[in-house]
Amino acid sequence: MTLKERDKKHLWHPLTQHKLHPETIAIVKAKACTLTDEDGNTYIDAIASWYTCMYGHCNPFITERVTTQMQQLDQVVFSGFTHEPAVKLSEALIAILPDNQNKLFFSDNGSTSVEIGIKMALQYHFNHGDKRSVLLAFEDGFHGDTFGAMSVSSLSVYNGPFEDFFLDVKRIPTPNGDNHEAILNLLEKLVLEHDIAGFVYEPLVQGAAAMKMHNAEGLNQILKFCKAHQIITVADEVMTGFGKTGKHFASDYMDTMPDIICMSKALTAGLLPMAITSCSQDIYDAFYSDDMSKGLFHGHTYSANPLACTAALAGIELLQSDDIQQNIQRISAAHQQFNARIKNHPKVKTTRQTGIIFALDLDIEMERYGNLRDKLLVFFMDNGVFLRPLGSTIYIQAPYIITDSELEKVYKTIENALEIL
Repeated sequence: MTLKERDKKHLWHPLTQHKLHPETIAIVKAKACTLTDEDGNTYIDAIASWYTCMYGHCNPFITERVTTQMQQLDQVVFSGFTHEPAVKLSEALIAILPDNQNKLFFSDNGSTSVEIGIKMALQYHFNHGDKRSVLLAFEDGFHGDTFGAMSVSSLSVYNGPFEDFFLDVKRIPTPNGDNHEAILNLLEKLVLEHDIAGFVYEPLVQGAAAMKMHNAEGLNQILKFCKAHQIITVADEVMTGFGKTGKHFASDYMDTMPDIICMSKALTAGLLPMAITSCSQDIYDAFYSDDMSKGLFHGHTYSANPLACTAALAGIELLQSDDIQQNIQRISAAHQQFNARIKNHPKVKTTRQTGIIFALDLDIEMERYGNLRDKLLVFFMDNGVFLRPLGSTIYIQAPYIITDSELEKVYKTIENALEIL
């Protein structure tokens, strides 16, 4: 019996309606940018397995470090204990985060990193005797699948059955260069009508909203407004962090730094699950008290797992290397050249790029998980490229080590796909 057949007996996959999509592809090996299935077919992983394996699959620089660490210390409770991988990671990460970040809180995944950021923002005001209960978020945002993260998200395709249980959230448009004054006027109105505790946002690129990109200057104005009104700013860098926008963090494009930053995905280079929520000293100080109840009572069993911390340390070392930085520039330049040849295609509506993230919108009506989108997905896989369209949006977010020839195959496969629609 094949892996695919055995899978059907017990497994329930994410983002899957199994009655409509009963089939899976069984991956048995991954190396660099290549996935291999149980039938021997290979696929270029052009989305880095949901933006995680940015230094390639099974990168020996990372796996060797983790192998050594697992002989020394595999797991220990992080409440009351500490260990060298966590301490070293804190030193390495603080060195590349925006200058105002000073404390790190560990958890398990992107959703929990946002959940903790929301709790920090709400309790910050509570601890100061200023109980605020309303949150601010962008339209079309997505921040995860736990309840706080869902609350500040606004994609009903994921959240519909749960919306009656959400936190109170007010939404504003993303800045596009023309609506900045209108957004600031809306913010003025909202702060008069509501006690707003925090603003949760994806800086510059909204991933699940089909790589929707917005204006850094406009976002900076929003952040300045929030600072002036003591609204805690929570940057969800789960997708954008660790080099994908061309800088270490998308927040580096703004003059006004967030109070809190949420990280996961590429944090551990796709090897192990882990998340971190960082914050400024001011946020931390609001919890530092002789009053036990003012502490942040949140914890995860595998917080700061030594193996995950070791993978993250190795990933940060690679990120800062000349080779990876040059590759980020090379991929960005290649995307620009591809854009020049694809943007005027009659079936392409719009294109956009930030760093190594490239997206194009098809000039075709298409449901997010509809038949035409599925036809595209099958075409890509049949041609040896793993791309996962978001409705009518095709995007690329490949590992930093992808070769020029692999990139060209991705580009050519997209061009060929346009001919079947």
